[in-house]
Amino acid sequence: MILKQLIELYDLLDSPAASGEAALAYLRSIDPDCDAETYPLAGAKGSTDMIRIRIPGTNGRAVGGDAPTIGLLGRLGGLGARPERIGFVSDGDGALVALACAAKILSMRIRGDALPGDVFVSTHICPHAPTAPHEPVPFMGSPVSMAEVNREEVGDGAAETGAWPLDAVLSVDTTKGNRIMNERGFMISPTVKEGCILPVSDDLVTLAEMASGRRARTYPLSMNDITPYGNGLYHLNSILQPATATAAPVVGVAVTTEVPVPGCATGATHLTDLDETGSFMIEVAKAFGAGSCAFYDPAELKRFHARYGSMAHLQTMGNLPAENEHA
Repeated sequence: MILKQLIELYDLLDSPAASGEAALAYLRSIDPDCDAETYPLAGAKGSTDMIRIRIPGTNGRAVGGDAPTIGLLGRLGGLGARPERIGFVSDGDGALVALACAAKILSMRIRGDALPGDVFVSTHICPHAPTAPHEPVPFMGSPVSMAEVNREEVGDGAAETGAWPLDAVLSVDTTKGNRIMNERGFMISPTVKEGCILPVSDDLVTLAEMASGRRARTYPLSMNDITPYGNGLYHLNSILQPATATAAPVVGVAVTTEVPVPGCATGATHLTDLDETGSFMIEVAKAFGAGSCAFYDPAELKRFHARYGSMAHLQTMGNLPAENEHA
């Protein structure tokens, strides 16, 4: 359960003064020696505070072990749409869950319950983000492009900027602005790897059922959804954008509602739903580091490539230039 961390972080982030430094201070109040950093990232529409946390496992690469590393990424445009909207917006749920997961895992480690594998957590904090038109309801925009955030977290430049190489990624994002995901709570996507939409992981289904106490909920993806922002195609949202910049398997963990809710809506964060979401992600991090959770079947992917070839071109802009380099 991460309800305590969610409540404390919600209070911290529900402010026009929310910042990476404030979030970092909160994490260091749990573990003064935690390996975490924050820094500004500037884009075409302003800037945001990136925050990254690296939590070593008992058998992770950080201590010379061989346990795999998982990334928990909080995707969003911004925490607030000030001055148009007052308060924490629904779009901020991804950042809130990711930071609460980091806080909980740090607390567990301090108490002696360290996870077997290394965990990398990253998101960004922007209390003054723009809004953007989208159907069926408006989205939050972002002061920085998805490509810029990808570069800091999973892209070619991530290692140079201090991110850890990742063996799998959970990308959590508010996914309420649609008419196809009509349940409150969280849903998981099929695994996406190098332009391929693979079957939903049975291991993740099992963990989702245990975390929620319900039958697992999954959602469909289109080919559009796993291509980069800025190509002019309709995307469900940014939840699978990390898959455009890494060879690691990526699964989207969508925070959902029964009806469409705009990303810029305030008063629309349901902490009990986020508690289930974050608890699921921590259970996945435990199992993945222990080698008991697979995101995909490597043998089946090899057979796919042998018959149909690589789909990695879907991680690029393809045959045409970007229509919007700042998306």
